[in-house]
Amino acid sequence: MKRIGILTSGGDAPGMNACIRAAVRTALANNLAVAGIRRGYTGLIAADAVPLDRAAIRNTIHLGGTILETSRNPDFYTKEGRLRAAAAIERMGLDGVVLIGGDGTFHGASLLAADADTAPLVGVPGSIDNDVYGTDYCIGFDTAANCAVEAIDRIRDTARSHERLFFLEVMGRTAGFLALESGIAGGAEELVVAVRSVEGCFEPFTERGPATASAVSIPAARFVLTPNGPATCNVDVTVRAVAHGTPDPAFGRGGQVTLSQVRTLALTFDR
Repeated sequence: MKRIGILTSGGDAPGMNACIRAAVRTALANNLAVAGIRRGYTGLIAADAVPLDRAAIRNTIHLGGTILETSRNPDFYTKEGRLRAAAAIERMGLDGVVLIGGDGTFHGASLLAADADTAPLVGVPGSIDNDVYGTDYCIGFDTAANCAVEAIDRIRDTARSHERLFFLEVMGRTAGFLALESGIAGGAEELVVAVRSVEGCFEPFTERGPATASAVSIPAARFVLTPNGPATCNVDVTVRAVAHGTPDPAFGRGGQVTLSQVRTLALTFDR
């Protein structure tokens, strides 16, 4: 083995640059040349790579996002696209590829390995969703959970001041790990995750006693919140989108490794 490639794919996660740096330093210490593949699987198909040396990774360990950039490529969902990627790996002379990403990245790598006799593929779990089987904590998950807890602490002050009930939506796709850990650490009254039935779980909030005069509930992303509340919760609500630091109420992943934007969806119960 003389030359390897490194790419980041899918959603970026805090700590990806630290992983890139560690992989490059280890490879160079073992006399391996390193090619940084830009824009994930899009760059792999196009053989878009840049050399990575110590100068390229200097002062990157503290940066959020990924210096190699990332994307989602629909061509990689097809066998033709994956065969083009395999041909690009051979054309670039790579003896192995390190893939940093989450569930989608790993699934794509499995399909690539099944479709073509290509160089070895090594996956590094990097996802704030923490949805990669076989690992306890993916790169970026701890940072995302801490950012969510920080947002919960700030919003609770408003909830207490106005005696309001707030729903905070966190990311996580169909996995509930981020909602679970941030909700427990933030002292949420209720957690709503995809693996749990929500039938009647919000009924206690309809009777605004002292215990629920100001409360926080954490639903995982992709859980549908309707004007009548989740499931059978028949309470009129007012929807307010809160996006601290951004003009658009969209989820954010960027910023420093220890800080990232966390979108919250606040639903305030009408009295």
